[in-house]
Amino acid sequence: MIAWEAHTQVVVVGSGVAGLTCAIEAGRAGLSVLVLTKGAADEANTHWAQGGVAVVRDERDPGDTVGAHIEDTLVAGVGLSDPAAVTMILTEGPAAIARLVARGAHFDTGPMGLMRTREGGHSANRVIHAGGDATGAEIERCLLAADGLPGMLTGHQVLDVVRDVSGRAAGVTVLGDDGTIGLIRADAVVLATGGAGHLYAATTNPDVATGDGLAMALRAGAALADLEFMQFHPTVLFTGAGVTGHRPLVTEAVRGEGAVLIDVTGARVMAGVHPLGDLAPRDVVSLAITRRLATAPGGVRDHVFLDATGIAPDVFARRFPTVSASCAAAGIDPATDPIPVAPAAHYHCGGVVTDPYGRTTVPGLYAVGEVARTGLHGANRLASNSLLEGLVMGERAAAALPADLQNASPTGALTVPARPGLDPAGRGVAQAAMSAEAGIGRDRSGLERALGAISAQPSDDPTRAGVEAANLALVSTALVRAALVRTESRGCHVRTDHPATSAEWTTSVLVEQRDGVLHTDVRDLRKVTV
Repeated sequence: MIAWEAHTQVVVVGSGVAGLTCAIEAGRAGLSVLVLTKGAADEANTHWAQGGVAVVRDERDPGDTVGAHIEDTLVAGVGLSDPAAVTMILTEGPAAIARLVARGAHFDTGPMGLMRTREGGHSANRVIHAGGDATGAEIERCLLAADGLPGMLTGHQVLDVVRDVSGRAAGVTVLGDDGTIGLIRADAVVLATGGAGHLYAATTNPDVATGDGLAMALRAGAALADLEFMQFHPTVLFTGAGVTGHRPLVTEAVRGEGAVLIDVTGARVMAGVHPLGDLAPRDVVSLAITRRLATAPGGVRDHVFLDATGIAPDVFARRFPTVSASCAAAGIDPATDPIPVAPAAHYHCGGVVTDPYGRTTVPGLYAVGEVARTGLHGANRLASNSLLEGLVMGERAAAALPADLQNASPTGALTVPARPGLDPAGRGVAQAAMSAEAGIGRDRSGLERALGAISAQPSDDPTRAGVEAANLALVSTALVRAALVRTESRGCHVRTDHPATSAEWTTSVLVEQRDGVLHTDVRDLRKVTV
C-alpha cells in the first residue's frame, strides 16, 4: 500500500494565501515545513480572487473605522458570526497587509495613496485591490516569490490525515501522479485546501476546489460547523444554458463602480429590495436574482444582466482587465452590451471548527483559510473579507506551532484510514442534484432527493478523480444533513418551507463522523476567547 515514506515537522496542505502565509511564517520560526498541493503551485482559489481585500488602514476614507468594518461584518453574518473572532481578525488585518506589502505585494495606488472601492454590504470604500481586478493573483505571486518559502511538492493528492495511538494528527498519505501512495510523517498537519465550489454544477472555483480538506477533517474525527452556508456569487458570467464547471466571475466591484442589475425587460432587479440596492450583501442579491428569474417574462429564466454601460470604456478596461478579457472571449462588449450573469457557487462560509490559532478539535491538526470555520463569516461572508482572514489566520497558526510542538511527537503505531475512492461517473448527477435541491432555495423534500442522488459506487482505482468523487460525496452529504437540521432561513441558507429567520437558531449545526457515520449536533460557537 505505502510505496514510500518521508518526514517533516509541519505539513501544509494547500497553496493559497492562508497556507503559504502559514508555511512561510512557520519556516521563519525555525520549523521544517513541506507544502503539498494536488495541482500546480498557483492553482488555488486565491489566484482567482478578483475584488480585493477589505481592510481599514491609515489611507481610509474619512469616517471609516475598524469598528465600522466589524459592524458591517456582523450584519452580513446575520447573528452567527463570533464577535470576538470578527474583532480579532479585522483588528489585526491592517498589520498583516503591511507585512504583505513589505514582502513585495503591489496594490493599486493613486494620488491619495491606496485606491479603494466598495463592495456589497460595506458602508465605506475600504476594499484595496491589485491589477484592477487581479488581487488574488498578485497576492499569490508575492507569496510564491517570498524569501523563505518552504519546499513544495506539487501534483500530489493528499488522501487522508494519519493519527497516532493517542488520536493526534501525525502526517498524511498522498497519491502521486504516477499512482503510487506515500506517507509523510509530521508533528502537525495544517489544512489550507480552500473551498468546495465543485459540490455544485457551476462555480467560480478552480478545478481543485473539491472539498478535500473538509472530507479529510471529517474522516480524522474533527468537528465541522456551518456547512449549510454556501455563498452563491450573484454575478458570474453566463455563457449559455447547461455550461458547468469553473465559470468566470464578474467581480462585485463592477457594481461598486456604478453598474446595475437589470432583467430582460430592462427593469432594475434590486429596486426596493434592500437599502443598499445593488450593493446589498451577496445572499440578498443572489436570492433577488433567483426570485426575479422565477417570474421572468419572455422565457428567460436562467440569467439576468449587469448593465455597466455607464462606466467609461477606458475606465472599465483599466479597472477590470480580467472581466474585460472574459467578456471579450464570450463576444460581449461591456461598453455597449449588458453583461449576462447568473448566481453560481462561490464561497463556503462554514468549515472545520478552529480556535483563534487555527487549532481544530483533533490535536496536531490545524485549519486555515476557506476550509476553516473561525467565526468570521457566520451565515454569509462579507465581500473581500476572505483574503484578510487567510493572511491573519495563516500568521496566527504559524505563531502557535512552535510552542504547540515543543512537547508533541507521534507515539506508537499510526492509524492509516482506508483509502477513499468512488466511481467518478456519478459526480455530475450529484452536482446537478446539489444545484437543483441544495442551492439558493431549499426544502425538506428536495434536500432528501439530493441525498439520494449523492450515493455512488466505491472504487479501488487509485486516481485523483476517484478520490475527489469520494470527498465530494462525503462533504455534499454533510452539507445536506446540516441544511436539513436548520429549519429556518438565514443568510446563504434559504429554506422555502421555513422562510422566516428564527431567534432560536443563533446556534451552529456541528457535523462529525464517528465510526463512518455522520452525526449532527446544535451548539452556540460564538464564544471564542482571544
